[in-house]
Amino acid sequence: MKKIIFILLFFLSFISLLAQDDITDSIPEIKELDEVIVLSKTSKNVGKQFKTMSTLDEYLEKSSKITLIRRGGYAWEPLINNMSSERLNITIDGMHIFGACTDKMDPVTSYVDVSNLSEINVSSGQSGASNGPTVGGGLNLIRTQHDFCNPGWSGALDFGIESNSGLVSTGINLKYTHSKFFIDADFTYRNADNYKAGKNVLVKFSQFTKYNTSVNLGVKVNEKNSISASYIFDNAINVGYPALPMDVSLARASIANIQHSAFDLNNFIKEWETKVYFNTIQHVMDDTKRPSVPIHMDMPGWSTTYGLNSRMEALKNKHKMSFNLNAYHNQSKAEMTMYPNNKEEPLMFMYTWPDIRTTYVGISVKDRVQLTENHNIQYALSAGYHQNYVANEFGLNSLKIFYPNMQASKKRGLYSTQIGYTFNKRNFELNTGFAYGERAPSVSEAYGFYLFNSFDKYDYIGNPNLKNEQSIESNLGLTYKISRFKANVSATYFHILDYIIGKHNPKYTPMTIGATGVREYSALKSVNILSTDLSLEYRPINALKTRAFFSYSYGKDHQKQQLPLIRPFSFNMGITYLIKSVDLELAIDGASKQYTYSKQYGESETPAFAILNFYGGYVLEKPNYKLQLRFGVENILNTYYSTYSDWNHIPRKGRNFFISISYQFKKSKKEISEPEDHLGHIH
Repeated sequence: MKKIIFILLFFLSFISLLAQDDITDSIPEIKELDEVIVLSKTSKNVGKQFKTMSTLDEYLEKSSKITLIRRGGYAWEPLINNMSSERLNITIDGMHIFGACTDKMDPVTSYVDVSNLSEINVSSGQSGASNGPTVGGGLNLIRTQHDFCNPGWSGALDFGIESNSGLVSTGINLKYTHSKFFIDADFTYRNADNYKAGKNVLVKFSQFTKYNTSVNLGVKVNEKNSISASYIFDNAINVGYPALPMDVSLARASIANIQHSAFDLNNFIKEWETKVYFNTIQHVMDDTKRPSVPIHMDMPGWSTTYGLNSRMEALKNKHKMSFNLNAYHNQSKAEMTMYPNNKEEPLMFMYTWPDIRTTYVGISVKDRVQLTENHNIQYALSAGYHQNYVANEFGLNSLKIFYPNMQASKKRGLYSTQIGYTFNKRNFELNTGFAYGERAPSVSEAYGFYLFNSFDKYDYIGNPNLKNEQSIESNLGLTYKISRFKANVSATYFHILDYIIGKHNPKYTPMTIGATGVREYSALKSVNILSTDLSLEYRPINALKTRAFFSYSYGKDHQKQQLPLIRPFSFNMGITYLIKSVDLELAIDGASKQYTYSKQYGESETPAFAILNFYGGYVLEKPNYKLQLRFGVENILNTYYSTYSDWNHIPRKGRNFFISISYQFKKSKKEISEPEDHLGHIH
């Protein structure tokens, strides 16, 4: 730690000397937006994207609002407010998509690529309920948006390599725009071998290969209406998960939609988008490449979703309103086949998700009222109908072993409400609010059948009789900004009733070899979760920016027992130097020792750590093309470490050198002006 602090102070002194050059005064201030990760390629400024060919996981990890559960080098599961995917609402442009893996090895974020998206909206608590029920918050992955301006050809070629794991990433994008239509296509390929943790420790089964391609088409019907369609195909093969007993031979998704967009229809309706969509996922777990497996098994899963999303934005006097209609039907099915070592013995088969059909229809209304110049209030209401149906009779009868009186169908109503207040005057801003929300149990929580959790070594059984989980939420945020200094502090508190979690049931015998026992999904009476953070930013001169971020979380149940996956005290500090077309950054990421951990749910103490990273870049920009070079070293001191959210303490990457290059071009029919750059900036 002392060495890192010394290096940081030395770098600060060095940069301060460089910053005395008068030409730095011409660098404009970089503006920021809260809770938005911007990925647009229409960028002009530098110093905002730490890697040209970053994976989506790496982008999410840079957000102050998100942490990630790592089970390997690929497909990390997002956490918001110390809550995982069951309690989050993760959508793609408002479209619902559900993973097909019972072990959560394929979060929604693993089925898209940075090349498919323009930005990611991160919402806390009921702020994320516009697109469906949630407790912890929401992630809405916004696809690349197109218009009918700037006619002509444009495109990009990207290439990146990394020393650790030998990761190679390549991408190509090509777009043609006309005043009446556009077409846009891209392709991305990523391939990585096993990576090495700190001290050059090889982490086996951490390899992956991923292909992603997408096509977007649009037609302008008239000045106010357009129709567009998009298709994303994502295919990952040979994906290793060193923290789990199994790997993935195939994770494949097809995501399609057709959308109608209308703008300025009248004095009230300013924007109205309606889309119908379809997506299907196939996910295959297998352990054929693992040595000394007691009994080999295959665990394929499938998820298919049809849906409708209609969003309207309207203005009326001092009211800024939005209306959102969401409807979808999902089919989730997973099975397991075990192959005895004695080939004369019969195969063992069971449904781990017995063909669950889920239907949801919901509506959400938001309104922002500008009371005076400095005061406004916001409120939101949503209501939804939720139904589960077990379509497979064999699977239904298997669950009836535990719940003899269960019905094949279960209907629920889901509701949420939110109210907030904002005061903004001069250099000070205050945000506060209260909310209530509900969610239904996930497919695994309600209908999972002997799902092995390698974290706590228990088999899990779903419970169709669970009540809705209910959250009472309050939040407070303060921002102060003067000249070159900005400070923000925020806190969000959740009191959650009927909190769903697994409880040991001694009546049941585990099925998985080596399992400690069986846990049945049940509900705790209540839990309390608090998430707090402090961010500081100081720019002594335009070319030099220093920043610091600190966070602390608390999570216990009604009996004062520690909840799992609660973030310890964490910090991130950095210094960025930007002059003309060159940017340099030195940053420290770290966390304290995890003093409060949930031993009963398989957690153990995580030591404190701090790692040092260096990023740099250069941009050459001409009227018709732009060349961007990014380079750097991550974990400079080759520290061996893992975080609280690394499954089974799987170690993170050791020292990693990277370099990437991006060539962007445009061939327009007339001179155009580019939009302001926000490339890769995480707010």
